[in-house]
Amino acid sequence: MSAPVTLLALAWLPAAYLLGAVPSSYLLARWMGRVDLREVGSRNLGATNLYRVLGWKAAIPAAAFDVAKGVFPVALAARLGVGPSWWPLAVGGFAVLGHVYSPFVGFRGGKGVATAAGVFLALAPAPLGVAAVVWVSLLKLTGFMSVASMAGAMAFAVSMPLLHPDRPAFALAGVLVCAFIFFTHRANVRRLVEGTESRFGGRRGGAA
Repeated sequence: MSAPVTLLALAWLPAAYLLGAVPSSYLLARWMGRVDLREVGSRNLGATNLYRVLGWKAAIPAAAFDVAKGVFPVALAARLGVGPSWWPLAVGGFAVLGHVYSPFVGFRGGKGVATAAGVFLALAPAPLGVAAVVWVSLLKLTGFMSVASMAGAMAFAVSMPLLHPDRPAFALAGVLVCAFIFFTHRANVRRLVEGTESRFGGRRGGAA
């Protein structure tokens, strides 16, 4: 039988949210380039916009930290068994929400892709591996980070129930993650339709 949702388990939700809310790209942009990431490029506070502004030296550690924001609270929640079997998914969801809506920078943030990847790196690495293959393939094929991210999210949602048929909560989580990634990329979809989306590697606009 699954453990109940206790006060200790509930405390993990705001903790995961606040960890997710640490605006790594914004802080690195301030520290390394003395720029406000909300005012340059796509004005998105994710690692892709940071790359466009300051290059790989800033984007790689920011992206790694964004992934870690998903991995660590979820892995610890799963290991310590602080709630029901599905509780680590809830913890991960709050980490992603913190990344996208950070109270430290006016409830702005990134698109949630890296932190969501961290959540499922800890919980379901096989479907994440499928998504990563699709992500890399579409990025190379199209050059659009947004297209690659949304295609990877769809591949993740499809592969989750196939690879984990005995975990319906994971299948639902895959669908919700896919829908949320599409929601955070709605401006990118509009730019793709208008033909104004920037390709990855450029220095102007667009981001994932």
